[in-house]
Amino acid sequence: MQQVPIPIVVTDGADLPEYATPGAAGMDLRASASVVVSSMGRAMVPTGLRISVPEGFEAQVRPRSGLSIKHGLTLINPPGTIDSDFRGEINVLVVNFGEESYTIEIGDRIAQLVICPVARAEWQVVGALPDSERGEGGFGSTGRQ
Repeated sequence: MQQVPIPIVVTDGADLPEYATPGAAGMDLRASASVVVSSMGRAMVPTGLRISVPEGFEAQVRPRSGLSIKHGLTLINPPGTIDSDFRGEINVLVVNFGEESYTIEIGDRIAQLVICPVARAEWQVVGALPDSERGEGGFGSTGRQ
């Protein structure tokens, strides 16, 4: 597995992101402040972390499945992208689809951080696209099973 060195600044007594298991793709991000998210409400949860992602990579902020299924708490725009030139604090944008308010406490695992390689597009303007089996079939065109 490729190791990617990433400089990190830890503020507010925050916790470093950690992999929960040896096979985990994502590191757990923890809240650095308590936040109450009302039912159907949104909130920005600070992590107290700032990182410098190397060029050619991005950091993706993804939901935690346990919070989603148990409490209806997920992310507003998954995956959130942290670009290689962003230097601000990582904040996690959450939404509560649950029926009750949910309190995020300091140190709670609120999201996952995944480091991914990025390819940049080089557009090639053409008059027509090559054929494919699917063609122009849109939503639901490949069937259900």
